Amino acid sequence: MDRSKLWNTQGQLSALGSSVLQRGFPRTHHFAQARSVFAVASHRCREVYDPPHSVTLWNLPAGIEDEFELRWEQWLDDAESWAPFFKELEDCSDDLAAELQRLELVTDDHIDRAKNLRRSAELRAVHVPGTFEGTDDDITMLALAFSRGEVESLAVPYQSWDGDV
Repeated sequence: MDRSKLWNTQGQLSALGSSVLQRGFPRTHHFAQARSVFAVASHRCREVYDPPHSVTLWNLPAGIEDEFELRWEQWLDDAESWAPFFKELEDCSDDLAAELQRLELVTDDHIDRAKNLRRSAELRAVHVPGTFEGTDDDITMLALAFSRGEVESLAVPYQSWDGDV
């Protein structure tokens, strides 16, 4: 819901956002909400920090983006079963790490590793150690590393990439 005021999408993932989009997308409005937030977040991250030879959560290798799109289609086919998850998102706090843990999307190990991540000197980025291999762990850490930013101060998580995924 952009409680940290990073990409100006306040209310998009809320009950209000749901009610607005439900009319035009009765079965898949939750996914329409998410897709619109993804687009804004992607654009904002590229504006703030777009590292060469790296990946971000919003700039993944083409093969992974293609796989995500295939899964997205499957999720749309089963949109009703996702409703409880999206309902949970409506009442999130502004503590990203705690929310990801509450939703069981990260482990204690992920949380511990994220605590060691630091913002860059110019405060625009957070480097996730290692080379991006496209694993679930890589994606999880890129998402969780957003927790190292501050309210109204986006720090874009990125990981080095050698172009082989």
